[in-house]
Amino acid sequence: MRESSDSSPSTERCRAAARVQNYAMPVNLTYTTLSLRRDNMSRRSEEWLQTQRQNGLHAVPVLGPRNLIRPGDSPTAAIFHGDDALTLLESGGQFVLLGTDDHRPVFAVAVTENDAPFWAAKGEAEFIDIRQCGSLMPPKDAHLLAHARGMIHWHSRHGFCGVCGAPTISRHSGHERQCVNEDCGTSHFPRTDPAIIVLVYRDDIPGGACLMGRNPRFPVAMYSTLAGFLEPGETLEQCVQREVFEESGIECDDVKYMASQPWPFPSSLMMGFHARATTYDICFDTDELVDCRWFGRDEMLSMREWLDADEGELRLPRRDSIARWLIQEWLDRKV
Repeated sequence: MRESSDSSPSTERCRAAARVQNYAMPVNLTYTTLSLRRDNMSRRSEEWLQTQRQNGLHAVPVLGPRNLIRPGDSPTAAIFHGDDALTLLESGGQFVLLGTDDHRPVFAVAVTENDAPFWAAKGEAEFIDIRQCGSLMPPKDAHLLAHARGMIHWHSRHGFCGVCGAPTISRHSGHERQCVNEDCGTSHFPRTDPAIIVLVYRDDIPGGACLMGRNPRFPVAMYSTLAGFLEPGETLEQCVQREVFEESGIECDDVKYMASQPWPFPSSLMMGFHARATTYDICFDTDELVDCRWFGRDEMLSMREWLDADEGELRLPRRDSIARWLIQEWLDRKV
């Protein structure tokens, strides 16, 4: 017997979306674990959204750059369900449909300073910058809260049209803002800023060494890989070589893509690379860095966790960052 099938365009799109959602990340980076199914068609159906409000939904509050998190040795996201989620959604703050979990919608909702204590008490949680504890959280929770933070931040910065200056309104469940000026009507969509981050290594000495810099905003004695934003007209490889030279005076080649990480702090996608140095004399940009140096393998292995280091001890980047992963990948190489 031939099996019946529905080959309509909408069904095929759903099947394709499911295949994308099931794609396994090649590396385990914080904020990359897909916790929800993103369904563009669901964002656009008001009827579907109204039905889901009646059938049940989930919601997470966002207070500026902070998420509601239950602290502890293993922090978790404070996620509201059922009537509490509906109350939060209808509180009047900006909301965004993040996706669906087992066919139930999950929303991010902006809350005010006045309302924040109520939701913190109800969730037995605290509003915390997720960067303080993201690496300790269940991967799906970290991804969910980072996504929520990034989307709410975008809305907070796009209340007015960049074309004509008129106010904008939220549409399509928070995935578009449209200018209210009838003579303009421009639609604005969430944007991600592409950035490169690169571990530059040298292989001309026993054990090798890697190039690390200190930004003035870093915690005391913490060094990290170099990074910068992609400019118009550049390839990623050209961006790597330009940023490395501008910040350190080092030239490099053999630029190899390693992995990427969403970094919604506030709105970047970090694309990670390894690159081999072809020059070794450092002349760093003092406007960008307060120090830049070569670290040998043994010295890198002796560096402490950024949270565990004593005052003055050299520190590695946080474990939730792709910078730390790039460093660890280099350290794990056989020499």
